[in-house]
Amino acid sequence: MNFSKPIITSTVAIFLSVSSLALHTTVHAKTTKVPAKLNTQFKSWLATDLWPQAQSEGITKSTFNKSFQNISLNLKLPGLVIPGTKPKIPKKQRQSEFGSPGKYFNEKIIGGVITGGRQRLKKHKSILRKIEKVTGVPGRIIVGIWGRESGFGRAKLPYNAIQVLGTKAFMSTRKKYFRSELLAALKLIQKNKIPASALMGSWAGALGQPQFMPSSYLNHARDFDGNGKPDIWKSVPDTLGSIGGYLQDKGWVRGRDWGFEVKLPSNVSCALEGPDAGRKISKWAQMGIKRINGKPFPSGELNGDGYLMMPAGTFGPAFIVTPNFYVLKEYNKSDLYALFVGHGGDRMQYNSKPFATKWGKVGGMYRSDVAAMQRGLIKLGYDVGGADGLPGFRTRRSIGFWQQKNGLKPTCFPQASLVKKLR
Repeated sequence: MNFSKPIITSTVAIFLSVSSLALHTTVHAKTTKVPAKLNTQFKSWLATDLWPQAQSEGITKSTFNKSFQNISLNLKLPGLVIPGTKPKIPKKQRQSEFGSPGKYFNEKIIGGVITGGRQRLKKHKSILRKIEKVTGVPGRIIVGIWGRESGFGRAKLPYNAIQVLGTKAFMSTRKKYFRSELLAALKLIQKNKIPASALMGSWAGALGQPQFMPSSYLNHARDFDGNGKPDIWKSVPDTLGSIGGYLQDKGWVRGRDWGFEVKLPSNVSCALEGPDAGRKISKWAQMGIKRINGKPFPSGELNGDGYLMMPAGTFGPAFIVTPNFYVLKEYNKSDLYALFVGHGGDRMQYNSKPFATKWGKVGGMYRSDVAAMQRGLIKLGYDVGGADGLPGFRTRRSIGFWQQKNGLKPTCFPQASLVKKLR
């Protein structure tokens, strides 16, 4: 998970097939035994550090005490740092969003979401039309997120959110972020009179069918079934409406698509990628970029901004995406996630085909190796967006710029040979 600007986390990486649903994660729900000293530190932190802030933000002592009753640390959660030690970039990837790009679009996975999504587009046609009228977000996009996040509500969420958020707020690599989410969860419990024991979620504390973090529930959840309270656990109208409402709040542009698979002419470099390197879609077309299916760009899109996006560099499909693609990334900071939702939604509604361009056999490198390469690029003056081991667009195009400068054909994606040269 890339928490560079976290609002909602896709913390349930789901492998779906037509007939089955399984959680794809290496994290286990059971906890290991907590050392007595560490447990004492945790209890002291709750009483002397967290409680004063919770009280200042309107949390009652009763809510606080009940919420943490029988709560202990879960030391099997990812991203934890034992007090007194320094955090390290993990060697291996944990989420599919940051693994090999091609694997993320395995047809068994996306095919299951598409098949299930088509059924639900029909079943919930009426409420989806209502939501689109209010928010501007098409039903196929909403259903795509629903399927990806929780298998249309079928995925089991085995973690108590207070335990997860409490553990991470006390001893994770991003304590400040999880502390704010823990306080939001306490407010949610108090405001909605939900017992802490019922606040079940993912290993990052994400809640309900749309996998909202607690702050996102407080700020963006919608009541679409008319009972006066947003219920993202059991209510399908509220779940779908909350997903649409979130995207609306984050700037979804009504009437625009998310993007188009394209073919680049040889004179257009992959290093032109990025949301800060946009131009009118008509300008991209003038540069010789064409849709892969041979159709012209829709006339209504030509005067709108478009952005080159190549999540695997030259080793995979290329896209011209719209601002709505980056709204999808507000839901999850992964290019692959946003692409999965947009592409999957199109195939649900239009019966369109898989990507025309195949994914190359790249990716799957250790995060620590990618981070070492990023540090090498930073030393040379390139902006890679931070040495976090995740190949975002800044890292990809920096690779392309470095390759161009050194007389190499730009590929714009981490490779083992580049890691050796750029360490």
